[in-house]
Amino acid sequence: MYAVTGATGQIGGRVARLLAEQRHDLRLVVRDSGRAPHLDGVDVEEATYGDFDAMRAALVGVDVVFLVSATEAEDRVAQHITAVNAAAAAGVRRVVYLSFLGAAADATFTFARDHWATEEHIRTLDGVAWTFLRPCLYLDLLPLWASGSDAAIRGPAGSGRATWVARDDLAAVAVAVLTGDGHDGQTYDVTGAPLSLEEAAAVLGEAAGRDVAYVPETLAEARVSRAPSGAPAWAIEGWVTSYAAIATGEMNVASDTVQRLTGRTPGTLVEYLDSHPDAVEHLRADEPHEGK
Repeated sequence: MYAVTGATGQIGGRVARLLAEQRHDLRLVVRDSGRAPHLDGVDVEEATYGDFDAMRAALVGVDVVFLVSATEAEDRVAQHITAVNAAAAAGVRRVVYLSFLGAAADATFTFARDHWATEEHIRTLDGVAWTFLRPCLYLDLLPLWASGSDAAIRGPAGSGRATWVARDDLAAVAVAVLTGDGHDGQTYDVTGAPLSLEEAAAVLGEAAGRDVAYVPETLAEARVSRAPSGAPAWAIEGWVTSYAAIATGEMNVASDTVQRLTGRTPGTLVEYLDSHPDAVEHLRADEPHEGK
């Protein structure tokens, strides 16, 4: 029996659908069952990561759980710890955790530090095998990094590159790891082709039929430019340091994980935009969408 958490989201939903297509015994663990994918013969249980009793009840009878990381929050690590403790208490034998590239206590990207802390706790669970998936930034979200009336990408990424990965590729890797053997105790970087923000801007501009530029910012400028969003300081710091981690090279990690585990070549930004032309619709409009 497999369980997928976060199945109402982009990654969990993809993984759930692939497992259902393969006819695996499957349970979805979600906060709101009304938003869960409608998959024939699939159980749906409601629970939040911070609710130990609900998570344990939802995972009783489950052998392997795909734990999608929680939405960014100040207490995200505490939520994760509660959820994995509940999984262990429910008798789950294996956890496949959706972490992040470069997860470390001193990672430049502050949210990657949350993933490292979660990984460290999972390692301590007695009788629970684990596999960590560490994807780079999502290729699917790259078009939204261009925003404003001038359709520019702004941030402190310098001339660094990131090995952006498509969500479909990540989901395929997750299913291969969940259903295959030999992955216990493994940490997989899940990456695609390297691309700088200047290179990405050129590709986005070509697809949108207009000039799209990358405008480098300092860390201080980036914090100030995002302050009007009204987001809390910890969230702004996460946004800003996602760019800063590109500048340091922490996001430019090559891996053969997608090819080796799925047999598919990781998708590129050009390929993604060819199959999702609406991804740059906000750049074609007179008043593009304001992103972070």
